[in-house]
Amino acid sequence: MRKIFFYTIRLLAMALLIGGTMVMTPTPAPAQVAIGVSVAIAPPELPVYVQPVCPGDDYIWTPGYWAWDPDDGYYWVPGTWVLPPEPGLLWTPGYWVWGGNGFVFTAGYWGPIVGFYGGINYGFGYFGHGYEGGRWEHGHFFYNREVSNVNVTIVHNTYESRVINENRISSRVSFNGGNDGVNVRPTAQEEVAARERHFPPVAAQTQHIEEARSNRELRASVNHGAPPIAATPRPGDFRNRGVVGTREAGAVHTTPERPENRAVRPENNPERVNPAIHPRDLPTRERPVVPNTGNSRVDRKYEDQQNKLIRQQESERQRLQQQQDREHQKLDRQQADASRRQQVEQRHQQQTQQLQQRHAQQMQKMEQRQQPKHESHPSGKPH
Repeated sequence: MRKIFFYTIRLLAMALLIGGTMVMTPTPAPAQVAIGVSVAIAPPELPVYVQPVCPGDDYIWTPGYWAWDPDDGYYWVPGTWVLPPEPGLLWTPGYWVWGGNGFVFTAGYWGPIVGFYGGINYGFGYFGHGYEGGRWEHGHFFYNREVSNVNVTIVHNTYESRVINENRISSRVSFNGGNDGVNVRPTAQEEVAARERHFPPVAAQTQHIEEARSNRELRASVNHGAPPIAATPRPGDFRNRGVVGTREAGAVHTTPERPENRAVRPENNPERVNPAIHPRDLPTRERPVVPNTGNSRVDRKYEDQQNKLIRQQESERQRLQQQQDREHQKLDRQQADASRRQQVEQRHQQQTQQLQQRHAQQMQKMEQRQQPKHESHPSGKPH
């Protein structure tokens, strides 16, 4: 019965892929939807590889990922350069997410704004939020040479902008949630993207996936997390001399993730923390412990000072959040493009991190000032 179910799902997926290749004009797709197959075992870690050279103008990088086949398990879909359905569109990668009883894959899509892709660090500009590999200007894509591998003799629309990858800790994790997954929620920018028009993968991408599924060497059970074809210059071009292999394998999971283990996290595997974009994304503040010096008057004074600082910091959080919300509303009114929105989000992240650091320093200084001091006895000896 289980076999029949998996074959039915596969036939339906094939029908959708074939139907997608029959459409000559891209049709807007609904919001991102999850594929209805739940997998008990977590996807392998992302392998390390080098990005192939961009083959020409206006190609967009689509990162590699682990896909699932009911017969053969996880298999690697190589990263590749793809021409979008139309100018101005960007790729939002798919991602795996823990659904409570198993891992579910959420499909990628094309749209004017990069949406939520689970906070996964796919590299090459996809560092968990947005895309830093380039931007559209006047109908052409301009590549950030700090992130994208381009040959300037072939591609002339380039610029250089330094990018700081803050997501190094979880750079190999390939799923959101679960016992060891990335702990990230959609930002306000990504929530806006979810309401924008979407386009499904182009025919070249669906053919690329089918080519990967039929390649035995790309199965995780065979390559053990090190696919020999990690990325290609163009979709489905697995035999091109520009194909790159894996530099470092990702760990392959073999033990099923169980729902009862969801809330249990081993001490040697702490919660992964990703940088907050907005003040509302910051973790809930833990109330500092009031020292017990034995002098109730001094203890009350310490507590009053702490409460005053907490109120002040909370007010600063709210003001910054309101300011950033106003900037988001302004972008919506101006119908700003994706590159402009990403620039604003990057500035918001810097503002939020600076606020968080300043507040931590203030609290640390207060705790140091509040360290109990020994009172001297008239005889010169401490109590």
